[in-house]
Amino acid sequence: MPGPTDQVKTAPAPLLLAALLAAACAWPAAAQQTVPVPATSAAAPATTAPLPEAAVPALVPFNARYRVTRDGKTLGDATLNLVSLPDQRWRIDLRIEATRGLMGLAGLDLQQSTVFDTHEEVLRPLSQSTVRKALFTRKQVTGTYDWSTGVARWTGDLKKNRREPVPLRKGDMNGLLINLAVLRDAAPGATLQYRFVEYGRAKDQQFLVSPAREPQVVDDLAYQALRVERVRGGNNGTTFWVVEAVPTPIRIVQHDDEDTYELQLIDYQEA
Repeated sequence: MPGPTDQVKTAPAPLLLAALLAAACAWPAAAQQTVPVPATSAAAPATTAPLPEAAVPALVPFNARYRVTRDGKTLGDATLNLVSLPDQRWRIDLRIEATRGLMGLAGLDLQQSTVFDTHEEVLRPLSQSTVRKALFTRKQVTGTYDWSTGVARWTGDLKKNRREPVPLRKGDMNGLLINLAVLRDAAPGATLQYRFVEYGRAKDQQFLVSPAREPQVVDDLAYQALRVERVRGGNNGTTFWVVEAVPTPIRIVQHDDEDTYELQLIDYQEA
């Protein structure tokens, strides 16, 4: 977690936020409750998932809430919301409120939002904002994806070299939307590849989906879930489990050399 310095690191969010970005891909479900998902039949043959240009299912506003822990100890809660905006645009918001010393800082409040549309059935970021508050500090970074000029730019509390414009390619997404695409594309045995453009940098990311569904127990509910692991394009290990009938990952685990962070879905509902 960055300290109270004049600038924040390349990604102005702690490790936990990186894990939460994986949660920001919730496809809404019809029921306004968290329910166990019955075991499914044998896994389908291994496939390669569609590229980000694949058709995007209809989006529905929703709210979800997670319990956040580090090495088994509760740190606080996280919320994830999808909001419909005018002119066929959407906004996805996540917020982390840690009350028990997240990364050594009590009272952390971290918020991130992305406004996007679905141009030619592609999830396309338009703008993003990240605000981190802790103790007596407040850091903010704002990004704009200008598809008319083909350039993305960031301003605010980040290093000077991260303020340089980044050329855009069709299909580019930021972290929140890549993970939205991951849940859309996840299929048994699939290899998923996307181009990440955020905070003044661009790089390829790759995810592997388990060949079969695995039993998972989250908040005393039993599921059969697909395991998705990021194997390229990240500095730490991130794994999350997705269930077809649940609009957001039911469990997210991220680990580095010292700690293991976990998010467990508490509840969700359509907005």
